[in-house]
Amino acid sequence: MSQSVWDATSLPVFSAVNVQTIESELDKILAHNQQAIEACVTNNTQPTWESLVLPLDQLHDDLNNFWSPISHLNSVKNSPEIREAYNACLPKLTQFYTELGQNKALYQAYKALAESDQAKHLSVAQTEALTQTIKDFELSGVGLEGAAKQRYAEISQRLSELGSQFGENVLDATQAWSKHITDERELSGLPESALDQAKQMAQAKALDGWLFTLDLPSYIPVMSYADNAPLREEMYRAYATRASDQGGEVKFDNANLIDEILALRHEMAEILGFENYAELSVATKMADNGQQVIDFLNDLASRSKPSAEQDLAQLKTFAKAQYDVESLNAWDMPYYSEKLRQHEYSLSQEELRPYFPMNKVLSGLFHVAQTLFGVSIREEQDFDSYHKDVKLFTISKEGEDVARFYLDPYAREAKRGGAWMDSCRTRRRLSDNRLQLPVAYLVCNFTPPIGDKPALLTHDEVTTLFHEFGHGLHHMLTQVDVSSVSGINGVAWDAVELPSQFMENWCYEPEALAHIAGHYESGEALPVDLLDKMLAAKNFQSGMQMVRQLEFSLFDFRLHKEYQTGMSVQAVIDEVRSQVAVTAPPSFNRFQNSFSHIFAGGYAAGYYSYKWAEVLSADAFSKFEEEGIFNTVTGAHFRDTILANGGSRPAAELFADFRGREPSTDALLRHSGIAA
Repeated sequence: MSQSVWDATSLPVFSAVNVQTIESELDKILAHNQQAIEACVTNNTQPTWESLVLPLDQLHDDLNNFWSPISHLNSVKNSPEIREAYNACLPKLTQFYTELGQNKALYQAYKALAESDQAKHLSVAQTEALTQTIKDFELSGVGLEGAAKQRYAEISQRLSELGSQFGENVLDATQAWSKHITDERELSGLPESALDQAKQMAQAKALDGWLFTLDLPSYIPVMSYADNAPLREEMYRAYATRASDQGGEVKFDNANLIDEILALRHEMAEILGFENYAELSVATKMADNGQQVIDFLNDLASRSKPSAEQDLAQLKTFAKAQYDVESLNAWDMPYYSEKLRQHEYSLSQEELRPYFPMNKVLSGLFHVAQTLFGVSIREEQDFDSYHKDVKLFTISKEGEDVARFYLDPYAREAKRGGAWMDSCRTRRRLSDNRLQLPVAYLVCNFTPPIGDKPALLTHDEVTTLFHEFGHGLHHMLTQVDVSSVSGINGVAWDAVELPSQFMENWCYEPEALAHIAGHYESGEALPVDLLDKMLAAKNFQSGMQMVRQLEFSLFDFRLHKEYQTGMSVQAVIDEVRSQVAVTAPPSFNRFQNSFSHIFAGGYAAGYYSYKWAEVLSADAFSKFEEEGIFNTVTGAHFRDTILANGGSRPAAELFADFRGREPSTDALLRHSGIAA
């Protein structure tokens, strides 16, 4: 077996990132790569895997290893300096990748390799990598000539700028707003944890009283618990109008960016010979075509909407009977929903918090992974970091290290909101036959520790951690040595959420919760009555949650499928809501202006992937329900089919290998408490 090593180059050195020289260093790498690619093409009259693919993989890797920590810092430790350097580099990277994707000589070299005698003897992963690479060339406009080629390059360039600008506007608009309160009477109903956090934030700014922001750990408790309706309305309004002309500073308004992004995507799709951007997006996904996606979403909507209508009717009846509230505003819904949850199940997220201290949750998460997938996880103490809260862990299997991951768990200033997993290093076989091991970034925005108490998570936050760790396992437990189909690389985007949503299931299993939950002071297990209430409340308002996700998915997909010049984005979301939603938000709501997933992330015409993959994950988990949720044979089977193969085989094939059949939506509806 060839050796794999952790050496000086296997982890980023964040402290060595010099913002002043980022751009000039990138210039050197890009110039070197361009020369090396040219030489590689010129000298490859009869290309082989060793003479063509391996050298190019090395160039990609060198570039990634330089850029990945910079891109990461731009998201988690944003500053004017790093932002300026990042934005100066973005056009250069886009140009490099655009030219690479349109390099005809390189494309011909890959095709020559695919048609050569050597190709008959390549591994499954190598063959799939070649197939995907050739398809990527074709979808990057390698066949374009003259004006069309030039225009494609201009569009690619502009889209990368617009996406970055969109994300910055959302971050800046979120950070620009805060609410300072000095009269405690205005905060009745808020739990102690939320008050403590707001006080800690005020102290950090040398203020008396309490400070609230639009970061979710600050925002959600106010919306769920504050008796003060005007405060809830003020915060809702600020949150729902971020980066729009309806609130805050006009300079952060994303409306024009959205229009330009949609127009350019549509034009790009047409240049490549597609009717619209949705069809271009689906070209590399599991779904066969755009209509199949629309039918899938509409089918789920029609099956879920009656359940959502029941949820809403129950909430309205409760608010009227208990609080004499005639009509529910958007900022009343979470508040009365929380009251209803407590009324129905005598349970609030806050009651669960003391039982989910961060360290206990992590050890429980690792226990689940160890039991199911036969790995062990240890924390590293000595590593180069960019913030004191960041941890580094090593995963090993049968005594051998296989991967590492950074965990950056808490919300803070200058850090992008939300939660995500990103690749830091990809597993691949190097030209000297050594194995480069994968490294992942796992980022969340949880409620940080307060005072001398540990960070106490809500059950929702626990589920988020399991979700992101599922993505991480997909990246880290891969057995594929070919970088372009290793880990999450090359996985159809509508299957990429399968491992993440799959892992969430353990957060609701009593057998697993015995390891995940424990009181932060006494260590006592989650009391049986609390556990029973939590499980009973699992599908609370799941109909309303389902149609909300379908609203986002249909909005995204229809926006890209039905695009026309001058199209009103607001009209599309209004129409989708009239079809699937059971409540209409106020007219000032500009949800789309901060919908970073589709305008600044990789989910354009792909947000439906969450629902598509949820069908796969629910169905995959039902095998564990049948065979035991800690069944090590079933766990190893999941690891060796879904996780180990990465993008080296089509996702539908891998799923069928694991499940023994095609996926069925019934498991998802059953898990959601919606009658199939």
